[in-house]
Amino acid sequence: MTQARPVVTNIPVPRQLLRGERRPHIALVGLPRGGKSTLFQAASSTAVEAGCLEGSALPYATSRINVGLEQADLVDLPSVRTFHDLAEADRRVLLALVGGQPGKGGFKAPDLLIQVVDATALEPGLALSQELCELGKPLVIALNRLDEAREKGIYINVAALSEALGVPVVPTVAHMGKGIAGLFETALATLRSGTCPLPQSPGAHLRKALAPLDEILGLPALAAAFPVPRTLLLTQLAKGDTWFGAEMAERFPTLVPAIEEARADASRQLPRPLAEELFADRHYRAAALHEQVTRLGHAAERAGWKRALDRIFLHPRWGLIGTLAVFALVLFMVFEVSTTLDSITSAPLAAWVGQWEPDSTAGVIGRAVADGLVGLVGIVVPYMLPLVLLLVSLEESGVMHRVAFVVDRGFHRIGLHGGVAVPFLLGLGCNVPALSAVAASSAGRERIVASLLITFVPCSARSAIVLAIGGKYLGWEGVLGIFLLTMLIIAVAGRLLTRRYVQASPGMIQAIPPYALPQWRRLLAITWERTSDILTIVTPLLVLGSVVLALLAHFGADAFINTLLLPVTHWWLGLPVALGVPILFGVLRKELSLLMVYQALGSQDIAPLLDWVQIATFLVFLTFYVPCVSTFAVMLKTIGRRDALFSIGLSVAVALGIALLCRVLLNGVDLLL
Repeated sequence: MTQARPVVTNIPVPRQLLRGERRPHIALVGLPRGGKSTLFQAASSTAVEAGCLEGSALPYATSRINVGLEQADLVDLPSVRTFHDLAEADRRVLLALVGGQPGKGGFKAPDLLIQVVDATALEPGLALSQELCELGKPLVIALNRLDEAREKGIYINVAALSEALGVPVVPTVAHMGKGIAGLFETALATLRSGTCPLPQSPGAHLRKALAPLDEILGLPALAAAFPVPRTLLLTQLAKGDTWFGAEMAERFPTLVPAIEEARADASRQLPRPLAEELFADRHYRAAALHEQVTRLGHAAERAGWKRALDRIFLHPRWGLIGTLAVFALVLFMVFEVSTTLDSITSAPLAAWVGQWEPDSTAGVIGRAVADGLVGLVGIVVPYMLPLVLLLVSLEESGVMHRVAFVVDRGFHRIGLHGGVAVPFLLGLGCNVPALSAVAASSAGRERIVASLLITFVPCSARSAIVLAIGGKYLGWEGVLGIFLLTMLIIAVAGRLLTRRYVQASPGMIQAIPPYALPQWRRLLAITWERTSDILTIVTPLLVLGSVVLALLAHFGADAFINTLLLPVTHWWLGLPVALGVPILFGVLRKELSLLMVYQALGSQDIAPLLDWVQIATFLVFLTFYVPCVSTFAVMLKTIGRRDALFSIGLSVAVALGIALLCRVLLNGVDLLL
């Protein structure tokens, strides 16, 4: 049998990466309701800094983002209408585009602008595009809502639009995450090439009329006093902007009469007042370009099943349906397929090994090794391999990228990116491959916090205990309450952990790939890559742990262990002393806790021996208690010894604290009943 080749991805790396001091500053600009803020939210990190433009209440937001191996500082500026008639808000945005935002918590003047244009209302966006071209900064246009435009029968020639303006135009659907990764890759490529927009000059008659005024503005002192491109200053003074006029009167009062005379002379050469002519010319050029690059179709373009799937997985309101469908598929795999596989693989092996009841120390060790290997089979065959194969298939088909985009905003609330959605789903089957997936897809604080939280995700073993005992004695209400409590603890712990690990990761731009049919060879290779740690790390510890616990039981240390755990089991949790050993054996594997509870209590029916409060307390404790030795082994590799030990302390503290709180509250309810 030939060994599967590792999955290798080639990534071109520029000679000088744009990160660190070379990190560029990018500003998002656009008309209101064009999708600018939606795009920012999709790209930004969990640590967004907010502020107001100097001297106003206009809000802006900044965030550091990762673009492949490179980085950029992204700022979401307030919406702007036009620079033709400078309202106060538009003037503040213009000054921020030219000179940045001074002071603590501000931002530098952007190196590149990304204009978010609504494809369903293209002409007003093109009018603003021509004004942005006057700023002399590299510009990239995000042609947003292109899908809605096509549904309305509006078809836009992207290449023709790009050629006419001399700027890259990237189609995007911001609320679905489409095109965002390509947009920022294009932005960085534009910065490297130094490409600037083509001059969007007014008509020939206007250029002739404005020539005398343009000659006046050629003075070097004016260029130093006004940090805006000369073409923009010419336009603003020509149409009599009050702010630029006031600044000119204050700084260069001797030039004001010459400027006014040049304006009056220009108006005499034109069929209407100069300001009106400039306005008309701007809109005429926008309308002409709009007509040049668009056409109307007879019917909306339909993309069939792909468009329908995207409405299920990426729609702002209905996208949660697709996410819940994937979650239901994972639960079906865990509780139906995996349990069936367990019944025909590890369960017969465990029953066969269980017939061996050795008396000698050597026999006990041999039985413990066999138990450890059977436990390994019980982890890998029914739970790990099928679930990893399913999720890899969903990744390769493009579905999981869409799920990650939808849940990204929810994960942001606990300080994580939606990219960790796949590992969290893996954790429902087994925490071991979930931790390996986190290590492969994240770094820094993101990796540590996600790894710590995954230990609280109820794996199939813990879920089986909750369903087996809780379903029988607490009813569906009790089972549902425990799982909802788990979600609440993960959310609260995430918020607290992000305060402990304060350095936030940059924003992760999630690419939305096209749908594709998974290839079996690649599926198997990636599945092996994500599960290979089980053989090299988990197997030795699982066998060793089994031997140690078996020897403790062989030499009659059960009573001693129960006595040591008395403060925890009886005083703190209010449980029978005999449950100390099952709690300890749960560190090896949670299913052992269920078996040993029955052994310790001497009955398969525990209701006469434990009341409902004790059952609920025991289940809550096991749900949050240290997952298993296998999980700890992988954490040592992925996040290091210090954070792995912190994880153990955290899980024990949370398990003890939440279990005690539940015990107190439920005892109070029991008294009321």
